Amino acid sequence: MESRSETALDTQERWGIIYSPKSGVLRTHKRWEKIRRYLKEQHIEYDFIQSEGRGSEERLGAMLAKNGYNTIIIVGGDGALNRTLQGVLSTGPEIAKSVTLGIIPNGHGNDYAKFWGIDEDDPIEAVDTIIRRRTRQVDVGILNENGHTHYFLNCLNIGLVASIMNIRHKTYRFWGLSSLSYLSSFLIMLFHRMEHKARFVVNHETIDGHFMNICVGNAHAYGLTPNAVPYNGMLDVTTVSHPAISQLVAGMYMLLTGKFLTHRNVRPYRSRQRIRIEEIGRSCVSVDGQVLNNVKCPMEVNVKQEFVNFIIP
Repeated sequence: MESRSETALDTQERWGIIYSPKSGVLRTHKRWEKIRRYLKEQHIEYDFIQSEGRGSEERLGAMLAKNGYNTIIIVGGDGALNRTLQGVLSTGPEIAKSVTLGIIPNGHGNDYAKFWGIDEDDPIEAVDTIIRRRTRQVDVGILNENGHTHYFLNCLNIGLVASIMNIRHKTYRFWGLSSLSYLSSFLIMLFHRMEHKARFVVNHETIDGHFMNICVGNAHAYGLTPNAVPYNGMLDVTTVSHPAISQLVAGMYMLLTGKFLTHRNVRPYRSRQRIRIEEIGRSCVSVDGQVLNNVKCPMEVNVKQEFVNFIIP
């Protein structure tokens, strides 16, 4: 851990900062240097750790929490925030309850930050938000599958969206270009309109059919659950069935304009109760954009209301 202060303060008073560089971008550290200079100007005491690659944030989040850091800031996107969350919650409820998380957007996906109105193009304002330290306890979605527990702040996806995330990650690892990975994802969305047989139970109703995507949202979930809010103890669920190309284009327009739930191939649900997923075929699964491997049914999804402290504007 690299200390950025000459004053020895207790870790409860210092920020622990996890920096996750933005992948596929030239001069990727330019934004961090701007943030670092501003932190110095504001006389903020903190310790800084740079993630060593995808997945290391979970270990770093657990390490900071166990070492008594009450404020853990992620300079990264949805994925880095999710991995840090997994690490903090792995320390147990007593330690996790003492931690407050904050975000300075620095990734390609900043949907959770956008939900709270944290501008991804203004890292200085994000730092000011953290300095003001207005906190809120937020809900955490929980997926239990195959003996494993996965947490999410934004959403769980089964099907197309998870497949897009998977393709994008693989494309980036192969080509090293984020723009190409997004282009590949867009082409997949247009032409790889595969459905899978799925069955799940929500509000004691069994939903059985073929679906292109199933989204369980704790927040806006990239527009798929636009009415979800992460503080009411409820989860929103949307299913998308197989549309024609023209309907898919219309669905993309509705997604971008906030009218997604009115699309003829979309079915919304809302539940405070545990959701049981009994069958997903060969669908890909992701939480907050993180693709899960070797997922097996049955799975259960529920929500812990006001479970994590989060800094909001």
